[in-house]
Amino acid sequence: MKRKKGSSKNTYQLYVTLFGIEPQIWRRILVPGSMILRQFHDVLQIAFGWEDYHLHSFRTKKKYYEDAEMNPEAEGEDERKFKLNELLLKQGSSMIYEYDFGDGWELHIVLEKILPFDAKQKAPVCLEGERSAPPEDCGGIWGYSELLEAIKDSSHPEHEEMLEWVGEDFDPECFDLKEINKDLSEIN
Repeated sequence: MKRKKGSSKNTYQLYVTLFGIEPQIWRRILVPGSMILRQFHDVLQIAFGWEDYHLHSFRTKKKYYEDAEMNPEAEGEDERKFKLNELLLKQGSSMIYEYDFGDGWELHIVLEKILPFDAKQKAPVCLEGERSAPPEDCGGIWGYSELLEAIKDSSHPEHEEMLEWVGEDFDPECFDLKEINKDLSEIN
């Protein structure tokens, strides 16, 4: 079966938001349209400050994609065999990236623009964003909300414990574009 795909020379501008948290946590990134899903997973991990401790998947309206190497029981398509331009075919196309099935983080990915390849433009690169993503293993949306409540209120019974766990330098409002792009520059 021949798969449809967009031009391999295009750059994709993607708008990525984390479901269920207000105010929104989001990133705007540029990636090669020909990037394989496995490598795109690495981009998302860096852009959201996660450490790749957990399983993940991608899904469109029609299919489900997983890392068959990391999850031998995967029922979806092998993400190492598909490129972004085979899933996101036109402006406005979208897909979901789920990370850490226990915490259930879902990123909504929308193809904002298809740009012609420009050798001078670095990609992958993060253009902008807002707020720090939740730390690993904080218990999903509910757990993250509880964490924020505890670290903001010094009289909260779990204040010290949560502050010690997340680290005193954790700032949910922090977005370090320079650091994200430094890390993204190491992706080949």
